[in-house]
Amino acid sequence: MIKYFTALILFFFLISCNDNTKENHTEHNDDNLINNFSISGHIKGSNDSTFYLEALSQNGKIEISKSKANKDGKFIMKGNIPGFGIYQLRMGKSPDKIIPLTLEPNDKIEIISDYEDYTINPKLFGSEWAQVMTKYMNLFYDFQKDQEELIKMSKQMQNHELQKRYINIKKELDDFALFNMNNNPSNPFNIILSSFAMPTMGFENWNIKNLEVLQKVSNAFALKYKGSPIVSEFKKQINEIELAYNNFKINNDNKKRGYAPEIKLNKPDGSIIMLSELKGNYVLIDFWASWCGPCRKENPNLVKLYNKYKNKGFTIFSISLDKDLEAWKNAIEKDGLIWANHGSDLKMWKTPLISLYNFSSIPYTVLIDKNGMILATGLRGQKLEEKLNKIFN
Repeated sequence: MIKYFTALILFFFLISCNDNTKENHTEHNDDNLINNFSISGHIKGSNDSTFYLEALSQNGKIEISKSKANKDGKFIMKGNIPGFGIYQLRMGKSPDKIIPLTLEPNDKIEIISDYEDYTINPKLFGSEWAQVMTKYMNLFYDFQKDQEELIKMSKQMQNHELQKRYINIKKELDDFALFNMNNNPSNPFNIILSSFAMPTMGFENWNIKNLEVLQKVSNAFALKYKGSPIVSEFKKQINEIELAYNNFKINNDNKKRGYAPEIKLNKPDGSIIMLSELKGNYVLIDFWASWCGPCRKENPNLVKLYNKYKNKGFTIFSISLDKDLEAWKNAIEKDGLIWANHGSDLKMWKTPLISLYNFSSIPYTVLIDKNGMILATGLRGQKLEEKLNKIFN
């Protein structure tokens, strides 16, 4: 189950512990440290399991505290945390027996569950977020089962149908998250619930009202947890989402009017290149990659056409779906792509340009006029040559 939690919280997750916590390993009976939280539990059937409290960080898991349960499945864990953050309570060494905790100093949590229901329906007490977390775990388990069934059927579905069904099975969790965030924005568990309000599938089907709820939570956190690193990072993420959405809206409006959306990327030398800088030319936007055989096969034709029409107001903007900088640079040199307009975010198929320009395979081309109006898409080989001949001759 950890893979699901990780996917949902790493979008905005900041390290929950400073360097001092790396050595902060303590059994429940260690009195040498000043403890600022406690977790007690009764997990029936856990059979002398050891429980580990861990923080997730960009460098991996950091153990905060641990405690071994007795033969009845009861344990008490104490320790010290630097502040509010996202933690996980793991039972034994199993990667599947993990539950998320949004702990803050002075929390005294009690957990009651059976071994089999540990990640399905644990009952939490002792904090303002315990009740919300208990309900969340139950809903998340149902969502996980539905998602696994959907994955099994995915090969028989078109992408739009798969996305539609995914949105449908996630709706109950989305509604639950938005309701709780809106009604109690300062609740610590909102740091996990917020992932269900974020545009993880792009802005196309995203409700802009989600942004209002996220901002409400961010503002409430800023007042409650002044100086918290994870809250500062959360606020930064929300600001970035707002900026990205505004850019998406502008680009989407331009697409509806027939204009090519703006593109801003790094060149191979690290400098910035933008599509708008090429205004005044007919531009062939060419999506390709060093690892794409058909793309490399088409490159000699692009070189020929560039040399033929470069003095008549034609240029090429090559956008690579590579992830390896050196492979990209070597392919440019080897194929003789002599124009200066090369860009990539080195994200391969995770680049947002795929949804922005609506393509699913490469090579893919978009031909625009001097004002940025889209003239044609998907042109290559003879068809591209014929189109350019009509424009320039």
